Amino acid sequence: MLNPFPILTGHFFRRFRSVLALPVMALCGFSLISGCARFRHQHYEMVYVSIRETYLHDRVAPVSNRVCEVVNGQALEVLEHGRRFLKVKTGKNEIGWIEDHAVIDAKTHDAFVELAEQHKDDPVAVQATLRDDLTMHLLPGRETQRFYLLAANTKVELLERASAPKKMVELQGPLPGAPRPAEETRNETGAVGSAEEPEPPEMEDWWLARDADGRVGWLLAKGLDVDVPDDVAQYAEGQRIVGAWVLAKVNDAQSDFPNHQAPEYLTVLSPLKSGLPFDFDQVRVFTWSVKHHRYETAFRLHPIQGFLPVRVFKANKAGATVPAFSFLLASSNNLITDPESGITRPVAPRTIDYEMVDTRVERTGADMAPIPILHEPGENKEAGKKPAASRKRK
Repeated sequence: MLNPFPILTGHFFRRFRSVLALPVMALCGFSLISGCARFRHQHYEMVYVSIRETYLHDRVAPVSNRVCEVVNGQALEVLEHGRRFLKVKTGKNEIGWIEDHAVIDAKTHDAFVELAEQHKDDPVAVQATLRDDLTMHLLPGRETQRFYLLAANTKVELLERASAPKKMVELQGPLPGAPRPAEETRNETGAVGSAEEPEPPEMEDWWLARDADGRVGWLLAKGLDVDVPDDVAQYAEGQRIVGAWVLAKVNDAQSDFPNHQAPEYLTVLSPLKSGLPFDFDQVRVFTWSVKHHRYETAFRLHPIQGFLPVRVFKANKAGATVPAFSFLLASSNNLITDPESGITRPVAPRTIDYEMVDTRVERTGADMAPIPILHEPGENKEAGKKPAASRKRK
């Protein structure tokens, strides 16, 4: 049968096809845009090499081929997770397998970045040089997360000192220096008595350090040396020199110093023991004798409970500029230890000031109250006795 409305029917289907094409085209366009958006925001899992160096291998097998070498700090994209290995890709599109213990995840990496940001403007307590290769840790302690590996002889800036147990499993209860509640026990008769104090764990000192690239982390203290001239280091007398600062320079034509300018030093020292609840227990000033061409002790203050930072500056004295310095002192045995970092600080620190006129070191500043003997807990203290402040010649 012939269609009586051929023109109308053809026109109708052409209109229907064009109307139907609009939502189809819109749906395709939306899918294309969504796909592009997903492509632009695709998330890649990243890991970072935490050991000195290693190789990527083409497969996980007793016999495999090396693909390429990767080094400490290098970023790798994760392609696949194995049981103890990760399949990764370098920035040069080199693909291979690496052991998972040789890398840190992005969360730990970001924590190190945040730590560096937090301490990028912190004042420097002392300068030091690494004696050994050391790894920066996120927190003090051998078992904490580690990342950056610094080579021996690297120069670093030390910011804060803290103590941590040598073996984390040994630590039970508060850190040393923190208040410890009394424990009660009952003897055979039922009487209540005080429990014996548990043996304290072996402690190690750590320094929060910043390197020349601005990377920040905790370094094991025994693997580094504070920068101290040899002429001054010989007077340590069995103690550890925590820091040394130039107070002034004296002209001595017969000296071997550059331009014959002999530097005079302020030093702070501590016993050769880790885990102490203070940064130093002695302040000592070395001046240069033009007559004898050697260093001599002009001032000594000990035993005290001193804390960093030490500040060296210039002060006005009778219209002239003289060297001056200040340090923090605990006002009592009331110290507080941060449970996370292990940093011990006095609750109410005092700022003690001194000025040096020629070879005389004199107390000055707003705080002129007596300096008490405050030393290591458990050590005998002579109540009311002032610490020794002496002027010696060696």
